[in-house]
Amino acid sequence: MAGARLNWIVQLHKDVPKAVEFYRNGLDFTLHLSSLRWAHLQSGPLHLALLQPSCDAAMQKGYSSLLSFTVPDLHGTVRKLMTLGAELDGPIKNEVHGKVAAMRCLDGHLIGLYEPF
Repeated sequence: MAGARLNWIVQLHKDVPKAVEFYRNGLDFTLHLSSLRWAHLQSGPLHLALLQPSCDAAMQKGYSSLLSFTVPDLHGTVRKLMTLGAELDGPIKNEVHGKVAAMRCLDGHLIGLYEPF
């Protein structure tokens, strides 16, 4: 894979099951996976993730939709974006499925980075 690929749009929701109902029944998204805190829906090539943040403060700080990119080298991409003025929004994490990081771009928009193992 060469370069970043937009993979997901992630929305934060206080009530993921209600949001699933909205997108599934209102907009005919296909539901792939759902729990109380996370859901994966799809409409054509678009993958939509619905996520309940771990605390209410995230919703109050203006976190909303974010773009999530799959990248071939997470640490290299983070370094490159930081030299261009972006800031890490929390630590880089090693999850079961790969490395993840959240960053704020120049205007403060949140973007997610993902490097699969």
